[in-house]
Amino acid sequence: MAKWRAADSGQDDFEGAVEALKALANPTRLQIMNWLQDPHGEFAQWEPIADRDEFGVCVSHLQAKSGLAQSTVSSYMATLERAGLVRSTRIGKWTHYKRDDDAVSRLTEMLRSPR
Repeated sequence: MAKWRAADSGQDDFEGAVEALKALANPTRLQIMNWLQDPHGEFAQWEPIADRDEFGVCVSHLQAKSGLAQSTVSSYMATLERAGLVRSTRIGKWTHYKRDDDAVSRLTEMLRSPR
């Protein structure tokens, strides 16, 4: 699966954009991306395990907010990470996910730009 991270506008760029859009086509993954845009506000009821600005949100908090099984949330986050839309960091036994706003901006710009 191609990652959405290239800054040039080549074929790889288009393939990465298609994979990112496929990842976002799932309503729950899209909702998670929206939550990750404001981690402090959306996850205020849970005590952060690590700095949310630097590392994002713990997968256990994503699971609690979504009401989904841990395996489902992990699968969804792996899809978003393979598409280059989030980054993961392991802190102790916990995995944290942070939205890659640069990648989201590049994807948005590509959709706006005439080709």
